[in-house]
Amino acid sequence: MSQNDLIPLLRHPLERPSAFTPEALTEAVRRERKQETSAVPEVCLLDFDGDITDWLAASGQAARWHAWACFHTPMYALRVDEETFGVIPRTIGGPFAVLVAEQLLASGARVILGLTSAGRVSPSLPLPSFVIPTRALRDEGTSYHYMAPGAFAEASPGVAEALHAELRLLGRPVSLGPVWTTDAPYRETHEQLLRHAEAGILAVEMQAASLFAFSTARGLPVGVVAQVTNAVQDSGNSFDKGSHTDEFRLIQAMCRAGMRYVRPASEP
Repeated sequence: MSQNDLIPLLRHPLERPSAFTPEALTEAVRRERKQETSAVPEVCLLDFDGDITDWLAASGQAARWHAWACFHTPMYALRVDEETFGVIPRTIGGPFAVLVAEQLLASGARVILGLTSAGRVSPSLPLPSFVIPTRALRDEGTSYHYMAPGAFAEASPGVAEALHAELRLLGRPVSLGPVWTTDAPYRETHEQLLRHAEAGILAVEMQAASLFAFSTARGLPVGVVAQVTNAVQDSGNSFDKGSHTDEFRLIQAMCRAGMRYVRPASEP
């Protein structure tokens, strides 16, 4: 028996049903809070940092969606182009993002979009810029509970393209390509950054691989937008995501992309 055969993460019984389900948890929330069963908006956004959601709520742009059956997170309803979208803040990291994604699937969501901060890996990537991941290197744990061991998890077909079509209208550089997902941002080494840059990786973040694996296993489309605002070798104004107005425009563009995917132009 090899050492890998002894590692539970690499031997997860993917074909076996789960003992604990998101449906059971959402029902428990509804019983405790005396909520009626209610579907969430078709397109839901995970705001991993949470600061733009804070601003949307404080400025009256978004209101609490009280029918969201979750013990861990609030949901806010945002109106864009006469459509309602759900926004959930601070679901940072693959495990938490997928926990909430499972409950969104159980609650009727048709597509999930994630907005994450990211660090630059490719030296040619401008700062700041947007990266829309087409695949994610699986240097985390959650994806291995949904997919057999392998190097990458792939983005949902069509979602990245819809995001690209909307985000390129914002006036900031936008790239499509691979990212590196890690569970431990303070354990990124210079050797890893160099090796991944040489392999074509654009940026590093904490959720994409987990969400893409969930999407592949569960059949719920997922897309991610990474705001790349910093790099290890950068000595400039790092972590500047722009004004709240800039971020609001980004959220609106993501909502439009989600609706573009859910309801193609050929549909009434």
